[in-house]
Amino acid sequence: MDESEIEKHKKIIDDMSRAEMARLWRFAPSGHIYFRSDIPLHDYFRKKFIEKGGWNSGISKQIGLS
Repeated sequence: MDESEIEKHKKIIDDMSRAEMARLWRFAPSGHIYFRSDIPLHDYFRKKFIEKGGWNSGISKQIGLS
């Protein structure tokens, strides 16, 4: 993945809501590019999700985990 692709995905992540991020984190297929530790998007996604509020019981209920 080249730098332009990484920047494109960072913009997508920036535009996601907290609920969209939580849903993706929970239900993304194994090996999704945002959760692979060998791609810099892993840390970026986690940082942005935490900035938006991260996990709590409210977001879990909103995406159907509770």
